[in-house]
Amino acid sequence: MLATLLVLFLFFCNPVCCVFQKLYCTISDSCDCDFKPNIRDLEWDLYKNVYGQHLAQDIVSEEVGRFLHNKSPSQPLVLSFHGSSGTGKTLVSSMLGNHLYGSAMSSPYVHQFVPTLHFPLPHRVKQYREELKDWVQGNLTECARSVFIFDEMEKMPPGLIDVLEPFLGPSHVVFRTNYRKAIYLFITAGEEVINKVALENRQAGREREEIKLDNLQEAIAQAVYNNNTGLFKSNIIQQKLITRFVPFLPLSRYHVERCVHSQLCQRGSCSRNDVVEAVGGDMNYTPAKGKYFSSTGCKTVPAKINFFL
Repeated sequence: MLATLLVLFLFFCNPVCCVFQKLYCTISDSCDCDFKPNIRDLEWDLYKNVYGQHLAQDIVSEEVGRFLHNKSPSQPLVLSFHGSSGTGKTLVSSMLGNHLYGSAMSSPYVHQFVPTLHFPLPHRVKQYREELKDWVQGNLTECARSVFIFDEMEKMPPGLIDVLEPFLGPSHVVFRTNYRKAIYLFITAGEEVINKVALENRQAGREREEIKLDNLQEAIAQAVYNNNTGLFKSNIIQQKLITRFVPFLPLSRYHVERCVHSQLCQRGSCSRNDVVEAVGGDMNYTPAKGKYFSSTGCKTVPAKINFFL
């Protein structure tokens, strides 16, 4: 009761608001105290440290900025990341958590799910559905600004994720909180459509930045809906509850070498251009004719740097 009165006081009392907010946060575990979004730093991080992903950079910064500036969003922000291994999907999801909460990805209000760890047995889908629903509902009640990250969606048992449908739509405020302020990220290795468009663009001699989102959005939606993965025949897609599908393009040798250089700088070895060239040349590239794109993106870069240092 005391905490509630103090919160109300903060809303109506300026200029001493900041002083009392600091006091309140010393005695409360409220997520409002940890929620410290910094959109400018998120945008800077995206454009500085994510390589070869102009579509993902633009979509994430645009959608997150628009969503957080809306004090009363009509529904949660739901982003679905798609692309091959090592292209930056997990990196971008971590950046989002890092720039939303003061305690970054270790915040108790950022929730991560991995199917092989949290939902390993397909015959227990009914049980998992109940557990996931209770978990999401309980944490939304605790914190309206919760972030839910579902990794490796291609390994998610079909039918499980649809239990989230009531939380993703523009329904009324329920569960004693405005659950429309939450953010959901789905991460999947659904790269076939994206890589096909990227390859056709490259073979036509066009610049990477000429690839437009319009060429991919509907194609990705159809691919994940019809493939036997976590979003197979999903009501979430049918009801158009995903805000944006975010494509991550396959990386060229140039992008891989930028990853290598960045990693070397973190180790205090920025000048080792020999290692940059060696790692870039040691990667496997596809297709066999042309060898345009790294088959593992930047995923194996740290291990290869260790080998060549």
